[in-house]
Order: sequence, then structure tokens, then C-alpha cells
Amino acid sequence: MTDSQLIREIKDGNVELYSELMQRYERKIFTFVFHMLKSAGLEAMADDLCQESFYKAYRSLSTFREVEASFSTWLYTIARNTVLSELRRHKHVKVSLEQSGHTPQAASETLPEQTVLRNEKVSMVRRAINNLPEKQRSALILREYDQLDYQEIANILGQTVSAVKSLLFRARASVRMQLEPYVLDPILTDIEGMNR
Repeated sequence: MTDSQLIREIKDGNVELYSELMQRYERKIFTFVFHMLKSAGLEAMADDLCQESFYKAYRSLSTFREVEASFSTWLYTIARNTVLSELRRHKHVKVSLEQSGHTPQAASETLPEQTVLRNEKVSMVRRAINNLPEKQRSALILREYDQLDYQEIANILGQTVSAVKSLLFRARASVRMQLEPYVLDPILTDIEGMNR
């Protein structure tokens, strides 16, 4: 069944089908919520806020209109607003990706030095993303981590598609600029080593 069919069935009284909708989106919404909470040190609340988002969506399902947005877009918007409300309650301004979730595991044949360098690079990228303004950070997470298209991101953030493209351009440029010193240093070291 498609999301639309499930929603029609749920609205017609088949409320037990809501668990199927939850299963389809639970992992993505949890990941999104977790990433938003991480910098505030509130990642332990991710499961609760994810469940709260699904509960809010269920309570408001009768007001959901597919002509305005897809269910996933609507659900991401609810999740984002739920997290932002919680962050405001805790008086945390920044929402980040710092130390999100799992540390990448190296293949057994990878040298320890390569593993350390790889983890350090991942950490630098996350720190650069943490430094972004909230809307740029949210747009980048939704695009790069959740692979949403521009229109879906625009609907979630309450922006136009061109504004989303601009947010993403500025976010990527800022991340690139923050990482430039780290990317250029090894190149310069290699060049200096060749001159000796």
C-alpha cells in the first residue's frame, strides 16, 4: 500500500495501520531528530522526541492534505518543529551533528593510522556542519543525509526551492572554507617534501 492509501484507510477508521506508516519512517525520523539534538547533548531524548513526533502526526492526521505536501515532508516538518521546541525549552541555540551516532568502522585490512585519519576527517566535517546557522544545517542534513529533494526540503523548512538552493550553496561553501586549511596542509607538506 502507498502512503496515500494507508492514510485514507487510517482516516476511515483502520487506525492499526498507523503502525505500518511508523515503520516506514521511524528510522529516518529518528536519525534526523538525533542529528538535530546531538550538539545540545540531548541525543538521549531522540527516541522520545521521535515518538512524540509520530504521536503529533497521528493526532493531526485528519488535517493532513496531500495536495499541500507528501506525508514524509509533513512528518519531517513535525519532527523538526518538535525538536526546535525542545531545544528552545533547554535554551540551546545551536543544533549540530557533532559525534553523531556511529563511528565508522575500518575494514580489518585497514592500517590503524588510516582509521585514525578517517575518523578525524569525519569529526572535522561534523564540526564544520555544527558551525552552520540552523536553517543551513537543517537543509544540509535533509539533503545530504536524508537524500530529500529540493521541494521536500523547501516544504519542511517553509522556504522556496530557490531559497533552499541558496541555503545549500552557502552551507557547502562554508563547510568547504572551514575545511580548506586541513585539506591544503597535507598537499603543502607533500610539495615541501618534494623540494628537499
